[in-house]
Amino acid sequence: MFFVDTLETQGLGNRSYLAGGADAAVVVDPPRDIDRVIAAAARRGVRIALVAETHVHNDYVTGGLELARVTGARYLVPAGAQVSFARTPVADGDTVTVDEGLALRAMATPGHTPHHTSYALTEDGRGVAAFTGGSLLIGAVGRPDLVEPRLTERLARAQHASAHRLADELDDEVPVLPTHGFGSFCSASQAEGDATTIGEERRTNDALTMDVDSFVARLLAGLDDVPAYYAHMGPANAAGPAPVDLTPPGQADAEEIASRLAAGEWVVDLRGRAAFAEGHVAGSLNFEGEGKLATYLAWLIPWGKPVTLLADTPERITDAQRELARVGIDRPAAAATGDPAGWVRAGEQLASLSRARFADLADARGRGDDVVVLDVRRDSERASGWVDGSVHIPVHEVRGRIGEVPDGVVWVHCAGGMRAAIAASLLDAAGRDVVAVDDGFDAATEAGLTLTRPDATD
Repeated sequence: MFFVDTLETQGLGNRSYLAGGADAAVVVDPPRDIDRVIAAAARRGVRIALVAETHVHNDYVTGGLELARVTGARYLVPAGAQVSFARTPVADGDTVTVDEGLALRAMATPGHTPHHTSYALTEDGRGVAAFTGGSLLIGAVGRPDLVEPRLTERLARAQHASAHRLADELDDEVPVLPTHGFGSFCSASQAEGDATTIGEERRTNDALTMDVDSFVARLLAGLDDVPAYYAHMGPANAAGPAPVDLTPPGQADAEEIASRLAAGEWVVDLRGRAAFAEGHVAGSLNFEGEGKLATYLAWLIPWGKPVTLLADTPERITDAQRELARVGIDRPAAAATGDPAGWVRAGEQLASLSRARFADLADARGRGDDVVVLDVRRDSERASGWVDGSVHIPVHEVRGRIGEVPDGVVWVHCAGGMRAAIAASLLDAAGRDVVAVDDGFDAATEAGLTLTRPDATD
């Protein structure tokens, strides 16, 4: 009998897999923090014999090279991937033994990248699982625009062909086990379920129900923003990532925190947005530890800028350090925990900012207050409607476009509150008078605010 264990990396919206038999296993697309993988194998009582990459990843730093080194496993990497380290190159049709009666067959499935490779797990020659990486996802496919703009349409067409190849060669009951699609920006759209099969995708996936021209047109029209840090992930993975260091950072006192801010470094407060608004170190930025920390901090921070982490507990620092290491922010410069009053020097006060609901915004507008409404949602979100008269700057562009925000009190909103808190902290650090709208966007209509919708402007 075989097993497949799923290792979730929720902050990045990805999955890795440990699959094997009684004695040995393969790890597919491992995360950088390989201790999780080693612990999973230990719980199963199996030896990690193989580590397999479906492609050179664009959205996280792989732990594959280090995992193979530590365990002595063979490191399978698609032959077409240009990498700078020794590995076992795999080409279409190659088959390697995982355990007795259990094998892994490589299937070339270009589209997400030119060299993308899926792996069919077979038991006694029968397909029992498909590790599809960034190829066939749950109700979607991996986006084709992360490699080179000139290749995007060609790769989109390749995605269609690759999806059909998987559907043609694998039985309907074979589980589809993708790496992306659970929040990762590597997915062209997000999964609407937790599990799927070849047969289910055959019935519902655009790549398998639409002709190639219609599929490509829809796929390309739906592509969203690409996180800026993606530009650093591919090269890091191709070069061979260094081992991750998760030892605790040095503890910073109030004087060091002030010095790091004065030097232009980033001081990031991981507490919830309500606590940050109530009192924070002036100039610090709010990226909630419970939110998509790695995605948004890595997206917004100038790459390589030192970062100091502030949190209410040491555990929060530990979790954040692990999450950030997955995207190449390897070592916090320093950290501080405990009471925020201890983060400022004697005689200095914590700063604060206002929070509100959409109903409060409607009241302020009704009074004729000098109100600037800043919408920090992505273009794709705003396309469905926006608060009349609002200024639109996506959260990942706010830092570089603060000068475009009109004078006045800035009421900043997103779809739910987390990104508004990030943007509000950026504006607050820049000296603007800001109100963070901590509310779901549906409440804007309920509050009586007028929305502009695209069809009304035609």
